[in-house]
Amino acid sequence: MAERYLEVTQDSGRAFVMRGIQGPVDMLNLLRFRDVADYSQHPALAPAEPISGRAAYARYSAHTRPFLEASGGQVLYAGRGGAPLIGPTDEHWDLVLVVRHRDTQTFLSFARNADYLSGIGHRTAALADSRLLPMTASSFTP
Repeated sequence: MAERYLEVTQDSGRAFVMRGIQGPVDMLNLLRFRDVADYSQHPALAPAEPISGRAAYARYSAHTRPFLEASGGQVLYAGRGGAPLIGPTDEHWDLVLVVRHRDTQTFLSFARNADYLSGIGHRTAALADSRLLPMTASSFTP
């Protein structure tokens, strides 16, 4: 089984903070859903009947949106993914999101909010794999 990426590691979190990003930070989310959500790590959140990973992620999104908006964050883009045009042929992403946070500290406060974290199990249950890439505006002109 290929390695899965579902959580921030200490090293990646430290590297993110050390970047010293000033101003808005956009988070590119690449998400692959499980066929059937796996609530084994968060049984208290499990629905009475099995649901799809996509349905579990919809529950996560509904839970998360108020906390995101209260912190000044917003979803800039949400789109259906697929197989890459350039990249590993065995990789595909079901959903692509770009979420903007006011700054690094606001993002970290949002991500540590206990009320937000109480619903994180829906995300864990939903995802087979993910990527999260912090981005900042660039003055690069091709």
